[in-house]
Amino acid sequence: MSSVTRMANSKLPTPWGTFTLVGFEEKGTGKDHAALVMGDVADGQPVLGRIHSECLTGDALFSLRCDCGFQLQAAMEKIAKEGRGVLLYVRQEGRGIGLLNKIHAYHLQDQGKDTVEANVELGFAADMRDYTICADMLRSLGVKQLRLMTNNPRKVKAMENFGIEVVERVPLQEGRNPFNEHYLDTKAGKLGHMLKEQD
Repeated sequence: MSSVTRMANSKLPTPWGTFTLVGFEEKGTGKDHAALVMGDVADGQPVLGRIHSECLTGDALFSLRCDCGFQLQAAMEKIAKEGRGVLLYVRQEGRGIGLLNKIHAYHLQDQGKDTVEANVELGFAADMRDYTICADMLRSLGVKQLRLMTNNPRKVKAMENFGIEVVERVPLQEGRNPFNEHYLDTKAGKLGHMLKEQD
């Protein structure tokens, strides 16, 4: 039984091309999530895709503390260039701790904690995200195989555990800057993200 219900869809013109915006509701929580779809993703061929966790500060407020907004734009652009793909926009802000707790975590980081230490001090695990809904959203869209744009091995493992085959991991290293270098190094060192310093 799926953890999400497909609710509505519409066209979404963007600077990179026109996507179909598909809205989902998570059955257990009532949270809404979205997928940006371009082209025929249900034709049985591997699909270029990204699982993007909501990041209000990075995606909408142009924060340089993370690489999220840079990754979001790059993923949309790559999908548009291919003319086919899917981006899941999942409402799990701050690796699942929510916006207000993320702001608390940022305050702790301002005082010298790293991103993992801040989450733990607030009583959370380093990463609280649940990828069950992502696999169910992909199945609803007819996607069975992914070329997954990610640096996070947990996403690859989660998709495979939930029955979505990841045929390729496509690196997505974007937006490294002086404000997020420590954050990115912590994700690599403590969370196993596959990052290397860019020239």
